[in-house]
Amino acid sequence: MGTIVVGAAVLVIVALAVRSMVKDKKAGKSLQCGGNCKNCGGHCH
Repeated sequence: MGTIVVGAAVLVIVALAVRSMVKDKKAGKSLQCGGNCKNCGGHCH
């Protein structure tokens, strides 16, 4: 039973991380340039 609870908690954390990454991408931020797209030479988009 403990394994199921821990697995569910990990799944929720991963889902929230993915959701945050998608939200940041839609807002114009990027993992490659840290959200500062004017200094990354146009590789963000």
